[in-house]
Amino acid sequence: MKQRLKQLYIEKIVPKLMEQFQYKNIHQVPRIKKIVINRGIGEASQSNKILESSFKELNLIAGQKGVITRSKKAIATFKLRKNVPVGVTVTLRGERMYGFLDRMINLALPRIRDFQGINPKSFDKFGSYSLGLEEQLMFPEIEYDKIDQIFGMDISIVTTSTKIEEGLILLKEFGLPFKN
Repeated sequence: MKQRLKQLYIEKIVPKLMEQFQYKNIHQVPRIKKIVINRGIGEASQSNKILESSFKELNLIAGQKGVITRSKKAIATFKLRKNVPVGVTVTLRGERMYGFLDRMINLALPRIRDFQGINPKSFDKFGSYSLGLEEQLMFPEIEYDKIDQIFGMDISIVTTSTKIEEGLILLKEFGLPFKN
């Protein structure tokens, strides 16, 4: 099944961006390459139960199995040993990426209390966007009663755009609600 946002990109966004930025080739049009969802678990790395529940929640939200990230070196100040779990990450591409983006834009972001829009200044110099969410409860896949602890997550939307302006316009066309 073709995702709704992918079809929107092909039929409406590509022609609009080609006209707006005067691209000569369709391959010059910026697109979303991947979405990376990352969750650091911090002090919860001592508890295997919290790590496991965090891993399952992120898999449920993303619709794909994630990877447990581990520390590369020991840092005594943070009571961290080498090779200890410190987070969970999932990289989405293709159909799953568009499906997650659709759910995030239309279901999750509007459920945030006092939501005014996302910050348009969170772009890197290449036009990729990052945002942080404070809790996982806004996603409809998560049941409130089954949560052990509230964790936030970082979502990075990596685009092929070369400028911040191109990335901003691309994501606005997809429907991301930016603040004015």
